[in-house]
Amino acid sequence: MKRLYQWVLSWAHTPYGMWALFILAFCESSFFPIPPDVLLIALAVSIPKRSFHFAFICSLGSVLGGLLGYFIGYQFMASVGMPIVEFYGLTEKFNYIQTFYENYDAWAIAIAGFTPIPYKVFTISAGAFQINLLVFTIASFLSRSARFFIVGALIFFMGEKIQAFIEKYFNSLSIIFVIALVAGFVAIKFIG
Repeated sequence: MKRLYQWVLSWAHTPYGMWALFILAFCESSFFPIPPDVLLIALAVSIPKRSFHFAFICSLGSVLGGLLGYFIGYQFMASVGMPIVEFYGLTEKFNYIQTFYENYDAWAIAIAGFTPIPYKVFTISAGAFQINLLVFTIASFLSRSARFFIVGALIFFMGEKIQAFIEKYFNSLSIIFVIALVAGFVAIKFIG
């Protein structure tokens, strides 16, 4: 896995870095294990003034890859989708994900899209459980864009010094964000 991580990072130092970012984000949303954040950070640190452009490329690739994951689950769950779910050792969680969708609908997609939860499993299962495609697409776009644009904004405004911090604490930061987001909606529900 470490070699794969290094290989992904090596693309930041080539003229094909932006294409590699798009392809990595696309593949990670349906089957690839390395998140695109690592290449996004490397590219944004190399050219901070283009951080938002890189975040957009990453978001677009990720959402389109999520649609591929949806299609895999919708059309090829038994032959392609389940082997991917099994590869990540999440077979027993598959039924739980269905319950999660039934209870939280778009929020399930948004949380998976923003946090370190394996997004690919949610994209595939969304297709398998026939989640509304428009709801899936909008929630994916909002959550994936939020994730990547926050990284881009931090690098744009803070430069290289934020890189080590993001890499070290990304999982914790994303969980804190989700907790704050959910708490905000709960507060609105009780106030309204």
